[in-house]
Amino acid sequence: MPVSVFDLFSVGIGPSSSHTVGPMRAGAAFAAGLVDLPVAGLDVHLYGSLASTGQGHGTLGAVLAGLMGSDPETVDPDAMAASLDELEHSGVLRLASGATVPYRQADIVLHPLTMLPRHPNAMRLTATAADGAVLVEETYYSIGGGFITTDSEGTVAEAAIPVDDAVPHPFSSGAELLAACAATGLPVSGIAMANETVTRSEAEVRAGLLHVHGVMRESVDRSIRRTGTLPGGLTVRRRAANWHEQLTRDDPHHDPLFAMEWVNLTAMAVNEENATGGRVVTAPTNGAAGIIPAVLYYAMTYVSEVAPEDRDDAVVRFLLTAGAIGSIYKERASISGAEVGCQGEVGSAASMAAAGLAEVLGGTPEQVENAAEIAMEHNLGLTCDPIGGLVQIPCIERNAIAANKAINAARMALRGDGVHHVSLDQVVETMRQTGADMSTKYKETAMGGLAVNVPLC
Repeated sequence: MPVSVFDLFSVGIGPSSSHTVGPMRAGAAFAAGLVDLPVAGLDVHLYGSLASTGQGHGTLGAVLAGLMGSDPETVDPDAMAASLDELEHSGVLRLASGATVPYRQADIVLHPLTMLPRHPNAMRLTATAADGAVLVEETYYSIGGGFITTDSEGTVAEAAIPVDDAVPHPFSSGAELLAACAATGLPVSGIAMANETVTRSEAEVRAGLLHVHGVMRESVDRSIRRTGTLPGGLTVRRRAANWHEQLTRDDPHHDPLFAMEWVNLTAMAVNEENATGGRVVTAPTNGAAGIIPAVLYYAMTYVSEVAPEDRDDAVVRFLLTAGAIGSIYKERASISGAEVGCQGEVGSAASMAAAGLAEVLGGTPEQVENAAEIAMEHNLGLTCDPIGGLVQIPCIERNAIAANKAINAARMALRGDGVHHVSLDQVVETMRQTGADMSTKYKETAMGGLAVNVPLC
């Protein structure tokens, strides 16, 4: 069944949807099940990618914050940091259920070389009584984009659109999406809107998507006011503030000749904010969070088809279309870098952005599908090898490069008639197979590629 656009575009904190947002949700879900139980101890074990890059991705603190009751959409990053500092000082973890247990971040056990069968991002939480007896134990999997699953239940945070028979236009592939467009005469955004309005009014969908866009813009605004270096030990310089100052001086009237540079700035600003642990929108993941905001910025600023009075409508159509394409990747392949490499994160985001832009440019459903296919086709095989396990190098610049790829893909598709040799479904399946064949060391483990060939100091 189609995944809701509001699940793909959810508000959270950086630096990673799979390593920060998902684990925080898992911790909160586990704590919620401990009410009225005599909890005296807690064990946390992280496996696979969560263990190998968890320090750099903020996983350890995110799990503990979730156990204390924090929610990634509403938590204040500064307040969360203060709570974790207090925990480290006191050694007492106050669970959301009301129980208190002795705990420190250093007590979390890491198993970087142990991959649980279901997914590389796994964590096992165990609550015990005073005599050591197990009260509750659950294994969670953070499967990308902030989505989590458990061994005992289905996917969490994926139920905004109900079962297929309640959705007017169910689709799980590009072919089914195009068939729905042909049968109804609706654009891709119209199909997505019809499905979303099963659970909320059209006005609520519009307001929600405009809120999402507002959070994206706020991420940029905060980032261009920050200077210095990013946290984590790599001493990566923040560039967004300086670039914004230069571009404002050199291009005060947004000459189209500077369009690429403004797109680069927007993408990098969002991802610098994400790397700081700030508030961003998963789009569809935090590691790829800058691509869709950057392409949306391009659409709102440089696309003559979008009149100023129509910008809100264009934003809604863009995000609905992008969400429809994203749901296909989510259902038929993966948006998790730990599962299929960065092609599943940056590649999916570029594909979604290209589709959204093609729709805003007036493309037919076939041209929209073509734009999505082109963008992914030229991200196939993209590895995830963050230096130091941090979402900084190559992630920040990679978002800017991919945003420009998405724009080019949409422009290329609009020059054609929608007829092409490779379908979106074929490229999605190729991405899935490529991810399955990819060596584990290139899938968000910091054990291969740039992560081992670039010295940390």
